[in-house]
Amino acid sequence: MGSVELLPVGRRVAYWRGRRKLSQQVFADRLGKSKSWVDKVERGVRALDKVTTLQEIAAVLRIDTAVLLARDAQPTGTSGRGEGVERVRAALSRYDVPLDRPAAHRSALPVDQVARQVVHAWTTFQRARYPQLTDLLPELLADVERTHSGDPTAGRVPLVEAYRITASLLVKLGDPDLAWLAVDRAMNAATGDRVLVAAAAVQLGQVLRACGQARVAKSAMLNAAYRIAPPVIEFGPPPALSLCGTLLVQAALAAAFHSDARTAEDLLDEAATLATHVNDGHDHYRTGFGPTAVALARTAVAVELGDVRNAATWHEKAVRRDGWRWLAPEHRAAHLVDSACAYLHADDPINAGRLLIDADRIAPAEVRLRPAARDLLAQIARDPRTPTTITQLAVTLGLG
Repeated sequence: MGSVELLPVGRRVAYWRGRRKLSQQVFADRLGKSKSWVDKVERGVRALDKVTTLQEIAAVLRIDTAVLLARDAQPTGTSGRGEGVERVRAALSRYDVPLDRPAAHRSALPVDQVARQVVHAWTTFQRARYPQLTDLLPELLADVERTHSGDPTAGRVPLVEAYRITASLLVKLGDPDLAWLAVDRAMNAATGDRVLVAAAAVQLGQVLRACGQARVAKSAMLNAAYRIAPPVIEFGPPPALSLCGTLLVQAALAAAFHSDARTAEDLLDEAATLATHVNDGHDHYRTGFGPTAVALARTAVAVELGDVRNAATWHEKAVRRDGWRWLAPEHRAAHLVDSACAYLHADDPINAGRLLIDADRIAPAEVRLRPAARDLLAQIARDPRTPTTITQLAVTLGLG
């Protein structure tokens, strides 16, 4: 990345467009621009002198606006997130156990103890307490690796789960490449256990989509889903149905990424059938899967497809369901951010701002630390019709 930061802004746009596997035409369509406009920007013929345009480009490329700006530019409030990610990166860079370093010989914790630590870490993530989780993860990763080394059979589940949490957090904080390392370790550790593989594949789908590998994500999700699917759905255990259904949702989101609306709808219908046999209020394998989760996924798919009218309709239906209040704060806040995006694209900054304020009330870190949400907040705040509460929040975060 060091050399990329030295490139002109247009070349940086081209670099990240390539990283996200977007053609100039697809990139232009998502921006509402012409292919010629994109080409001129990337060649430096056309200047990018509007902050709002840079923010729109960054949102499509799923990176911080600061990445497209000057080398030292960094929005206020992001340094803590960056420091947290670097601590996790350092933890993933240690190879104490395979290299037989002295740290590897520290007493391995009992499996039940590290299992409780993993449960606590999952709870911290689902409550969207991301700064606290970045503090927990380095030591947790060291503990689960040592425990697994001492007892590979019993220690495998905590190891896989710790890597799943790590990957989920890193996707949230805008570092999908590092998340890929964590989920790759989860998949390798899970190999041989189809349930663990399916659980880790949930995060694999998130990571692949965040890295622009949506076609690969769709194929992988479908393979994992049908491996875990019970032979007879009506008699399938809810945990297996939850994993299968969540993987189908991930596949639907990947299909929507490539504008395949028919496939996305079919996959969501299939997931909805499974959800009726699970019901709301459960959290098997930390999926939160159920009829309400599928309804929220329909909103996310509609947003990805650019169908803002249906996105708003699905949102309004989903939040009126009883199952809405049973979902984890992280899940609900992430949905509100997706829905806010739909309202903004429908030229309704008032409702978009209202949803972001609701998300900030439910899970502040989802709005204040997640790059996509911060960029969305900045876009909404610049509209003259925006409520003052949004403007004040943007100013507080250094985005105004």
